[in-house]
Amino acid sequence: MDPAVRKAIYSAVEREPFAQALKMELVELELGYSAVEMVYHPSTMDNIYDRAHGGAIFGLIDEAFEAACQTHGTVAVALNVNVTYVSSPEAGKLLRAEAREVTRTKKTATYDIKVTEKKGRLIAICQALAYRTGKAIPFINKSTG
Repeated sequence: MDPAVRKAIYSAVEREPFAQALKMELVELELGYSAVEMVYHPSTMDNIYDRAHGGAIFGLIDEAFEAACQTHGTVAVALNVNVTYVSSPEAGKLLRAEAREVTRTKKTATYDIKVTEKKGRLIAICQALAYRTGKAIPFINKSTG
């Protein structure tokens, strides 16, 4: 993976308001792969049933998807994201979303994404499809210059 692209993605995630709001951290990044973590806080992430809000889990999935999609140095955006929620996390647990590229063509790429608690308990699984624009990621110069 191009070191300038890696640095640019890490910097972009660190500056991203949504990632900051949920206290997400990009912890691993390789070509076609990313891992993003956040702690599940019921006080700000629960739904009306006192369980993890699907939007909070989806946000973690989307952040990992977003990071993995950009590793080729070009802009990629979500076309379709299909999530299956398996279980609700326990309060205060560290959640990890790992996105892995499965296939890539000139215009699309597919990803498998899993969310687990730190000890491996499965929280959600996802299949996602990205549209690859072919345009260079615009934030690369913001992090390298």
